[in-house]
Amino acid sequence: MKRRHAIAIVCGLVLGPAAGDASAAFTTDIDNPWLPLAAGNRWLYRETARDGSVQRVVVKVTHRTKLIANGVTARVVRDTVSEQGEVVEDTFDWYAQDERGNVWYMGEDTKEYEHGKLVTTKGSWEAGVDGAVAGMIMPAHPRRGMQYRQEYLKGEAEDRARVVGRFKDSVLTREWTPLEPGIFEYKLYARGVGTVLELTVPSGDREQLVSFHRG
Repeated sequence: MKRRHAIAIVCGLVLGPAAGDASAAFTTDIDNPWLPLAAGNRWLYRETARDGSVQRVVVKVTHRTKLIANGVTARVVRDTVSEQGEVVEDTFDWYAQDERGNVWYMGEDTKEYEHGKLVTTKGSWEAGVDGAVAGMIMPAHPRRGMQYRQEYLKGEAEDRARVVGRFKDSVLTREWTPLEPGIFEYKLYARGVGTVLELTVPSGDREQLVSFHRG
């Protein structure tokens, strides 16, 4: 369990597991300053779409853990989206941090609702199931130009990211997926807080932090 995991790098892209290899050292105590997922931490966001619709997004780090199919125990983070008081999406994300401080995304269990009824679980995946592999969601030491795969399940989850700005107390990333060419999501992270702003191009959809409470 003490052997360091390998990170495959191909053409400058950090490709995910070897991360997710159960022989690597992972922890559910996630203290990466750019994505501090301590149990009890809670973020409230306001998401505004180009059509003017507004959604409320609550992200909370639970005290629960989950044993992932690849052998890694991950922290469970709940992400709930509501519109006009009605839940439209409810997701449980799974994260773990390696011994170098990199945060890895191990999968998600997501459900979308319409008028209170479940309509789809599309987008759900788990590292170690059906060829899915974990990906890096936040490096311990992000550097401008760094690229990494955030998740991988062929045809379902293929998000990638690149660090496009690195400042004293903030990091700016650009995310995209080959499954949706031409669409980019810019995310601004603040040290000690996590994500504070997301902007999708070209739609102009915007998600902004309203409040953050430490657990």
